[in-house]
Amino acid sequence: MTENTIASSSSSYDAVIIGAGAAGLFCAAQAGQQGLKVLLIDHAEKVAEKIRISGGGRCNFTNRDLDVRAPHKYYVGQNPQFCRSALSRYTPADFIALLDKHGIAYEEKHKGQLFAQRSAEDIIRMLLAECAAGGVEHWQPCSVKKVTFSALSTDTGSAGSYAIQTDRGTVTAPRLVIATGGLSIPKIGATDFGYRIAQQFKLPLIERRAGLVPLTFDGDAWKPYAQLAGLALPVEISTGSKKERMSFLEDLLFTHRGLSGPAVLQISSYWKDNTPLHINLLPGTDMTEVLQQAKARSRKLVANELAAHMPTRLADAWTSQQPELQRPINEASDKALTRLAEQLSRWEITPNGSEGYKKAEVTLGGVDTKALSQQTMEAKNQPGLYCIGEVVDITGWLGGYNFQWAWASAFACAQAMAQQPAQAQ
Repeated sequence: MTENTIASSSSSYDAVIIGAGAAGLFCAAQAGQQGLKVLLIDHAEKVAEKIRISGGGRCNFTNRDLDVRAPHKYYVGQNPQFCRSALSRYTPADFIALLDKHGIAYEEKHKGQLFAQRSAEDIIRMLLAECAAGGVEHWQPCSVKKVTFSALSTDTGSAGSYAIQTDRGTVTAPRLVIATGGLSIPKIGATDFGYRIAQQFKLPLIERRAGLVPLTFDGDAWKPYAQLAGLALPVEISTGSKKERMSFLEDLLFTHRGLSGPAVLQISSYWKDNTPLHINLLPGTDMTEVLQQAKARSRKLVANELAAHMPTRLADAWTSQQPELQRPINEASDKALTRLAEQLSRWEITPNGSEGYKKAEVTLGGVDTKALSQQTMEAKNQPGLYCIGEVVDITGWLGGYNFQWAWASAFACAQAMAQQPAQAQ
């Protein structure tokens, strides 16, 4: 792959892909290996920085548990069903086979989540090698200044041509792929470029907000729990009305400003402003029975009995807020213990917001799937314009699902572009 080179004498390509993250790299590699002349452009200094930092530096690249018969159940968006076609055609097994081909070791950590055994750098090097195998030309860092479209050309027989003005010169192609990601983690180069291009070509957008993100709480309401920062425990967390309720069994992490950990990151994609979270701090335990049995046999403080079932600091924080619980459990009233059991199993607390894009792993919303073909990822009313990966209104659960969407949508796009005749001169 030619990287960081000045514009070549030939400025015409079969496809130009903007964004050298997971989706862009994979799409470029697949399209190049299908015989297309491909240019990959990215404004950032480093390639695939989001891959590099994900999964603690080891990249949770897919999830083995994804059900290819109903993949949409792991995704959020106005129409999660949109992702079924691409995800059923390029599966976790397909990406695993690619790692095997490159001799990259991986391991499963939790609930089907697969990580590179050594480093995320192995995944990046694999994608770059795949691009090289497809003869992909790569300009990075390279900023795109302007994109214009010229309609039907009788000379080339194409439906039109895109002119992409960059700080390395202007290039043209009948196909333009937007793989620029979302707004998450701006410090590694996230911008709204993809959304602006979508708007330029009249593709509707679904409102964007931070997803897979820690949630924050009002200072006074959170004061009793701020001292618990760093404490983690398994919980069941849910939000939404009974009809739309989503629940997850995951670990909860207390922070200085609120709650994080896999439980909260997962539920954050479903949480709506001014609605409460419901948290069972002791899932699978009948605390009413536990506390009544303890009352019958123990003279320990209520907090000490609780500490046998949850972290001591949490037990202390909980009982310290209620004077009637600051006594030996055999002296506590049945009413107080029953109320405590209910509070622990149905803790209701309403976030006042989130940590925002700086801490979010993904962006919810984006290019409306109604404007795209689910088979090809091409815009229905703008020939040759494709949107893939996070820029689209499809967001996966925590645990490798977003990377799998990147690979699958990129594959669908590349296959579709390759089925059209090459246009580059």
